[in-house]
Parts: sequence; structure tokens; C-alpha cells
Amino acid sequence: MKITTSWGSFKSALLLCLLITIPNFASAQSDEVLIRASVDKLFDGMRSGDSSTIRSVFTSHATLTSVSINEKDSVLLNVSKADGFVIAVGKPHTEKWDERISNVKILVDGPMATVWAPYKFYRGETFSHCGVNVFTMVKSKTGWKINAITDTRRKANCP
Repeated sequence: MKITTSWGSFKSALLLCLLITIPNFASAQSDEVLIRASVDKLFDGMRSGDSSTIRSVFTSHATLTSVSINEKDSVLLNVSKADGFVIAVGKPHTEKWDERISNVKILVDGPMATVWAPYKFYRGETFSHCGVNVFTMVKSKTGWKINAITDTRRKANCP
């Protein structure tokens, strides 16, 4: 039995596959860019002390959770609403709050995403602490918003 395929049929099948996969790939790439832009906007707002910029990247019910370990090796959780953080950023402070992230990893599933971002935090030019931020993001009618941030905090062994 002899099987033959024409070059034209192969090209048509290849083109069809590309037309099906490229829009999904492009959409995922653009979502990642928009998600990263929301996260960067948060840190730009922190550096400039602009609470309205900070407020714009959070959902209305966003939460912040810090995970740390005390002297007795017990895990401590500090949970708060993002509103208190938004207010604190807008209050005058003498030193710039500068959180620098690196090696950012973004995972997207439809209208939800997570962002894993190791960071180092500086007050002015002085190192304060480091850890990892995990952002839970949701896609709203007005773009990607931060619904929750969970972070670790320490002064040594920075990622």
C-alpha cells in the first residue's frame, strides 16, 4: 500500500495548526506583560509615596499576609487588608520605600494568575529585609488586579 501526501495538504495542515496555537500563545504573552505591569505599578507607587497609584492595582477586598519565623522557630502569620498599606504608603515618610524584585515567574489560568517574585526591600539606600512575594492576581474589567500578596521576610539568606 502506497501512501502519498501532497506538499499542499501538508502546508495547509501546518498553517491550520499555527492559526489555532498562535492566538493562545500571544494572549498568554500579553497577559503576562499586563500582569507584570500591575506589579511594577505597585512598586512605582511605593517609591513615589502615591497611595492612589497603589489603590488602583488592588481589588477592593485585597489582603496582605506576611509569614515569618520567630526565635522559637514558630511560624507567625500577620494578615491585614490592603487598605492599611495603601494609607501608609501615602503618609509622608522621610525615606523612599524601594522594593526590588528579581527572577519573576508568572503563571496564568484564564482570569487568575500567580506571580512569584523574590525581593529586597530598602528604606532609602539602606537594606531592610528580603524574602519572596507571591501575588494572586485576578483579571477584572479594568485589567489585572492584585487580590492578595503573601510574603516572607528575613534579613539574611536573601533569594
